Amino acid sequence: MRWSYPSGLPDDDGPEGLFGLDEIPIGPGPTATAPESLFRSSPEARRMLSVRRIHAEPGSAASPRGRQILAAFPDAEVVHADSHWRIPELHGNEGNAERWVQIKRTVLVLGEGKTLTVRPNGRSADWIAPGAANGCAMACSYCYVPRRKGFANPITVFTNIDRVISRIGRHLVGQGPKREPNQCDPDAWVYDIGENNDCSVDALISDNTADLVHAFSRWPTAKASFATKFVNPDLLLLEPRGRTRVRFSVMPPDDSRLLDIRTSPVEDRIAAAADFLDAGYEVHFNLSPVVITPGWEQGWSDLLRHMDDVLPRRVKEQAAAEVIMLTHNRDLHEVNMAWHPRAEDTLWRPELQQPKRSQNESWNVRYRDGIKASGVESMRALVGTHAPWLRIRYAF
Repeated sequence: MRWSYPSGLPDDDGPEGLFGLDEIPIGPGPTATAPESLFRSSPEARRMLSVRRIHAEPGSAASPRGRQILAAFPDAEVVHADSHWRIPELHGNEGNAERWVQIKRTVLVLGEGKTLTVRPNGRSADWIAPGAANGCAMACSYCYVPRRKGFANPITVFTNIDRVISRIGRHLVGQGPKREPNQCDPDAWVYDIGENNDCSVDALISDNTADLVHAFSRWPTAKASFATKFVNPDLLLLEPRGRTRVRFSVMPPDDSRLLDIRTSPVEDRIAAAADFLDAGYEVHFNLSPVVITPGWEQGWSDLLRHMDDVLPRRVKEQAAAEVIMLTHNRDLHEVNMAWHPRAEDTLWRPELQQPKRSQNESWNVRYRDGIKASGVESMRALVGTHAPWLRIRYAF
């Protein structure tokens, strides 16, 4: 079933907070990509996303960004959704857990971000920006995002990107210049734009990521930041001008092949670092998650030595890292048992872990205090030995 759209769009008050400040222009701008050169049109991209069904809120489907997405997947069935958070066919259907990866590849959801909140962070970034998407086409078995979704976690694209960018811009205006350096950045306010999504994968679907990169390229007091496990060459066509930090997440390749389902190989993520730096991005690394298994230190030693061998000096001189020990979740453990139980032999280790109630009232498990502290210190020592150029911004 395909919808027919009226010639006019729904009434809209327009983008919020257009202050007219020359030094901080607000709102999405044109992207630098040329249609004939887009990786997202390639067979490799279509293997990642071969969308057959789109659950869409009516306003999102009728918006300019929604129309762009529907045009990109013309053969997809479009299904009405009252709310992108409440789709019983997806989130309330326990049987979907067995189709976890298939749903990620073939289903999209279109909605609008309603609560455009900027939250303090202080570890990886100064602030968590309102998201332009939620969910992912990749299937990392430890990912925290599905914990609120139930039994399916496809990408939900928020089509009101103009309001997302305007909200960030208004918040930035309120902050003024950054006066004191911190672990996030010495000069710029850092906004994480990919807390619940992977911006590199989102760029296969729409221009949301490109619009965010473009906006930050014009904001001299801010940087965007996002972690990714997917190498998307389309991002090299943008002009970030040093105002977007890409954090390539890496782990020992043997661990990644078991736990990082549908991601770019770790070696490819590392190899892409120089290209992204040369394209105008700041390039950091996430050493995460650190999963304690027999011989785990050797795996990380080998990975760090590989990084030291292949990364050029210009990457090393500006690189920094975050070290993040594994946190898992009871509900996600149960979902994983339906589609990838082998991963749980590594992730679910009650003899090493302790429960912790999360902010959304679900039960997480993390390594016991002594084990976690020892793991963090071991990682610091391994980095110091094998990649001493890699500054650790924080570790926990």
